[in-house]
Amino acid sequence: MTLGFIRSRLIMAIAALTVLISTAKGMRAGDRFITVASTTSTRNSGLYDHILPIFAKKTGIEVRVIAVGTGQAIRLARNGDADVLFVHHKPSEDKFVTAGYGLKRLNVMYNDYVLVGPKFDPAKVGSTKNITMALANIAKTGHPFTSRGDDSGTHKKELGLWKISGNNPKKSGGSWYRETGSGMGATLNTASAMNAYTLTDRGTWLKFYNKGELQILVEGDNRLFNPYGIIVVNPAKYPHIKRADAEAFSNWLVSKAGQSAIATYRINGKQAFFPNAQDYEK
Repeated sequence: MTLGFIRSRLIMAIAALTVLISTAKGMRAGDRFITVASTTSTRNSGLYDHILPIFAKKTGIEVRVIAVGTGQAIRLARNGDADVLFVHHKPSEDKFVTAGYGLKRLNVMYNDYVLVGPKFDPAKVGSTKNITMALANIAKTGHPFTSRGDDSGTHKKELGLWKISGNNPKKSGGSWYRETGSGMGATLNTASAMNAYTLTDRGTWLKFYNKGELQILVEGDNRLFNPYGIIVVNPAKYPHIKRADAEAFSNWLVSKAGQSAIATYRINGKQAFFPNAQDYEK
């Protein structure tokens, strides 16, 4: 049993307990709220601090976010422990809907992933925009690479890119491939301390202040595209799901008002997410 697996189970247990406590408090106080199982990047980037007060003011609905890795968020929603799923791994999201756990996946926004590493760039990856070639170079040099190792959307993307590069670092990486079993912020902190390479979503990177010697080395490859989708959990499977309020949140996010709120969010003057719901007009 790996340390990453143990950490994953612990996070799931804490998240489930948080749901129970939040629900109990809400029932006592008579609050109108929904629970959203979400990826950590939307929280770590500060996006929720920007958009949720706008939604609450308009609707009177409080959004309570449980931010974990995408894989864990999906499991929470699949167990009926959330009203809404808001994550960033489309194949897993589509599978969630096809299996009957969600009503419909809606495009909300996108940004991208970037490969960061030390300025001195021992694997010489900064000279290419080809992400799989960069990963192959890192594997060849054996310079430390930190992976979330937590079944998150970022971790799933990373493993897929390693596979395309012709490498399986989990089997052959040896001591240079380090799985933290943690979220993006903690993984970036580890990378900063070790002067290691890592893959991160741009939103979390923009908000991350402990960069040390790290900088963006590879960006712009189309394979680094990072779409986010929202799904209302199926009330036919879980009658306690607050469908009306969950759909109010989902519909607001893809409306012109919600898409505008996303588009106006900035980190150090830079746009963190780009709305892409079909009915959004710039």
